[in-house]
Parts: sequence; C-alpha cells; structure tokens
Amino acid sequence: MAHAGLFYAAAIWGSTFFLVKQAIGGVHPITLIAYRFVIAALIMLVFLLVTRRPLLRELGRGFILGLVIWVEYVAQTVGLTMTTAANSGFITGLFVVFIPVFLAVFFRSNPPRLEWLAALVAIAGLWVLTGGLKQMNSGDALTLIAAVLYALHVLLTDRFMKRGADPIALTFQQFAIVGLLSLLTMAIFRIPTSVQTSGTTWAIVFLALFPTLSAYLIQVYAQRIISPVRVSLIFAFEPVFGGIFAWTLGGETVYLSSAVGGFLIFLALVISGFSTPAEKHTQ
Repeated sequence: MAHAGLFYAAAIWGSTFFLVKQAIGGVHPITLIAYRFVIAALIMLVFLLVTRRPLLRELGRGFILGLVIWVEYVAQTVGLTMTTAANSGFITGLFVVFIPVFLAVFFRSNPPRLEWLAALVAIAGLWVLTGGLKQMNSGDALTLIAAVLYALHVLLTDRFMKRGADPIALTFQQFAIVGLLSLLTMAIFRIPTSVQTSGTTWAIVFLALFPTLSAYLIQVYAQRIISPVRVSLIFAFEPVFGGIFAWTLGGETVYLSSAVGGFLIFLALVISGFSTPAEKHTQ
C-alpha cells in the first residue's frame, strides 16, 4: 500500500505541472502557493483539534521541512512562468540525481556507483532538453534549484520519520509554515490577493486537496518504512506523468530534443534507483 500510495503521489504531482502553468495566468504565483497551503493546513488543523492530537510536537523539524518546501515551491512556481510545463516536469525529476550527492556529502553515506552513473546520464539529458547552458533560461535555472530542494526534503523527511516523528503533526506544520511564509511575502511586497477566474479558484482547491494534502500525507507515512532511494525511484515517474499531461491535456508541442532529453533523464532516474547487493549503502 505504501508503494501504491507513492505512485499515486507521483501521478498527482505530475498532473500539476500543466495545471499550475494554466492557473498562474489568473493568480500571482505566491498567492497561489499561499492559498493552496493555507487551505490544506486548515483542514489538517481541524483534524488535529477534533482528534486532540498535539499541534506543535517537534515543531523544529516541521519548520525546517516547511522552509525547504516553501523555497522549493516559490522557485518551481515562478520558474513555470518562464519555461514550459514539460521542461519543468523533467528538470524537477533531477532531484533523484541529487539524492546520492547529498547522501555522500551531508549524510556521510556511500552511494553506489550506479547512482553516480545516473547523475552523468541525467546531466546529459538536461543538456539535450534545455539546449545547453547558453540556451538555458532563468525559468529552467529556478526549476533546477527546486529539484535540489526536492531532494533535500526527501532525505530530511526520511531521517525525521525514521526517528519516530508524528506524521500528522509534521504534515500540518509543513503546510502551516509554507502558508504563513507566503502570506508574509504577499504582505511585504504587496502582492495581489485576487483570483481572476473561477477556473483558477477550482484549480487552487484541487491543488490543496490532492497534490498537497493527500500526496504529502502519503509521502510522510510511506517514508516511515521505505528507503529514500526506493522513494526516489517511484517519484522518478513524476516528470513522466508531467510530460504526458503537458503534451496531451496541456496541448504543448513535442520536440525531438525534448523527447531525447526526457528519455535520458528518465533513464537516469531508473538507473539511480538500483544498486548491486555489494554496493548497498545505509539508508
């Protein structure tokens, strides 16, 4: 069930690339993030109060994860205003490549050689997808920053959940931190609060209930028993879903370079999820 839940999360997140791309035409990106996470946090708050569960247990961990998610979503959502939904989906998928790097540098775990090979394949795919550094626009660069933070969030969630953190409280705290930081940013920079169309309103509600509330809750529960490498392999399907939704429902054009680059990145994501028994490292 945990594996099935992670596949659901990957699919639902993949659907959001073209959906957010369309929604930001009727609402400021920061406002979209604020409403999306505030709605999810309020629903979680009601549940916590009704069930009389602690709200602030291990708040420090919730704040760290919330801050990482907030910067990630700001980078990814603003980046979507300057790049295509398909590019955003595939570049975000590079988070799988950063996981072995962070394991080696920050978590002092020895990644297997196959994960380093995956990193090289993914870099080649990103180069083909974006046309190289000369043609890489600022939207792609912001999305790459989001991918780095995505990897960090997966690894931190793994560490916190393996140490017995309360998944319900931790999820609520993440949502609340992201919502509050977004509202504070709106107030400081006087960002418009209006939502221009009813379609955008429904998109915000969908984003709050499914890609945010259900998917993140499933993730924290699943990471209690599943290793970060296995989680990353399943989440590798997110950019695949993102490209499929962008090219079908989103109506974006498919280019040969995008297809080749996307295939290489997908191949890297698959490679990075495997290691030989002799190379297994501590998760």
